Amino acid sequence: MSANMEMKMKNLEMKNLENFDFIIEPNRTTSAFLKELIRYRELFYFLAWRDILVRYKQTTIGIAWSVIRPFLTMVVFSVVFGRLAKLPNEGVPYPILVFSAMLPWQYFANAMQESSNSLVAESRLISKVYFPRLIVPTSSVIVSAVDFLISLTLLGILMLWYGFTPSPGIVFLPFFFLLATLTALGVGFWLSALNVKYRDFRYIVPFLVQFGLYVSPVGFSSSIVPERWRALYSLNPMVGVIDGFRWCVQGTGFFYLPGFILSIAASVLLFWSGVKFFRRTERFFADFI
Repeated sequence: MSANMEMKMKNLEMKNLENFDFIIEPNRTTSAFLKELIRYRELFYFLAWRDILVRYKQTTIGIAWSVIRPFLTMVVFSVVFGRLAKLPNEGVPYPILVFSAMLPWQYFANAMQESSNSLVAESRLISKVYFPRLIVPTSSVIVSAVDFLISLTLLGILMLWYGFTPSPGIVFLPFFFLLATLTALGVGFWLSALNVKYRDFRYIVPFLVQFGLYVSPVGFSSSIVPERWRALYSLNPMVGVIDGFRWCVQGTGFFYLPGFILSIAASVLLFWSGVKFFRRTERFFADFI
C-alpha cells in the first residue's frame, strides 16, 4: 500500500471519529440500575468509612458531640414542656418521654442535612468519573446512623437512672429505625438533587429542620393534638416514626393507628418519588455542579 493511500485512510478514520459522540448515560431499567449499585458497593463502603473517620476529626471531645447535643435539647424540652407547661407525660418520666423521641428526630435531621449537601461536597468526584450518583447521599446517612447508635446508649443510662423497664415492644425498634432511614433518604434525594442546581436549598434545609422540630411530637405527646387535626398532623412522616419509637420504649401511651398508617404511606411516597426525581435529574449533575 502506498504512503499516499495510507494517509488517505488515516484521514478518513479521523473524519469518522469526529462524527461520533460518546455519551455516558445512567442505566435506564430498574434491574440494571440495582445491579450497578451492587457493582459499586465498594465505593459506598469507602465513602461511608471516610465520612465516619473525618466526622469529629480535630475536635476536642470527639464522639461525645453525638451525645451532648440531644442531651442538652432533652434537658431544655423537659424543663419547658414538662416543668413549666406541665404537658401530659403518659405516665413516664418526662426526660425519657422526650429522649425516646429526640433519638429518631436527631437521626432524621442529621441524615437529611448530610445527604442534601453530599453531592455539592463531592463535586470534584462527580465531575470527573461516572458512578451511580445515588451512592453519595445514601452513604452520607451512615454517619448519622453511627451517631444514633451511640446516643441509644444514653437512653439506656436514663432508663437505669429512673429505674424504668423497657416494654417487650422494644424488639420492633429496628422497624421504626428503618422507617426513619427511608424518610431521611427520600427527603435527602429530593434536596440533594435540587441543591445541585439551586444553591438556595443550603439555606432552606436548616429552616426545615428547625420548623420540623416544632411540628413533630418531640417535646410533647401526640395526645395533645386535637382529634380533628390528627389526620392532617399525621401527614408529617416523622409523627408515625416518633410515636412508634415511644411505643417501643414505653409500651404505653398514645398511638393513633390511622395516623400511623398515613405516616408510613407518606414515608414510602417520599422515598419512591425521591428516587424517581434523583434518577431523572442525575444526568445533568456534572453540568451544574
